Amino acid sequence: MKPAFSICVYCGSRPGADPRFAQVAVEVGRWIGEHGGQLVYGGGNNGLMGVLAGAALAAGARVVGVIPHAMVEREWARRDCTELHIVDNMHQRKGMMAERADAFLALPGGIGTFEEFFEAWTWRHVGFHEKPIGLLDTGGYYQSLLSFLREGVQQGFMDDRQMKMLTVGAEPGVVLAKLVEEVGPNPRRMDLSQI
Repeated sequence: MKPAFSICVYCGSRPGADPRFAQVAVEVGRWIGEHGGQLVYGGGNNGLMGVLAGAALAAGARVVGVIPHAMVEREWARRDCTELHIVDNMHQRKGMMAERADAFLALPGGIGTFEEFFEAWTWRHVGFHEKPIGLLDTGGYYQSLLSFLREGVQQGFMDDRQMKMLTVGAEPGVVLAKLVEEVGPNPRRMDLSQI
């Protein structure tokens, strides 16, 4: 059966210092499964990635993992994904994740999460896709980043239109529901040939 929606989630391959980070990963995975959705993620079994995928699978979600050969051992690729794609490099990983998603959501994470989140946002800004993008601000983790982004607007390097492309919140169910609502019944695809 085709999933109701497909959300690409970016998050840490480490658990982070605050136990709320793992709890929110569980809540996101469970919400996706309980609402008939599909999780697309980086294919790892460590940190928040593993927690997220495990919760999604337990809740009945289809889980699509995409991981490069070089990271299979380092991140202990999660072999029980509904689909596990082992690709040649990071560009293929991110491209496949983006193609398979109707929306994007960033949970707490490190530089990999930041890079993926900003790339998806940039692609939307330049018109390569129109898919919704969310930022889950668990425990205020992203407050400093959001403040910095607002400074970018004040200094003239960004504008309010770019900021309005983001759905930001601390409650997983609320943010996920908004993203799925924005996806609507006919998800928008992207043409990666432009990238």
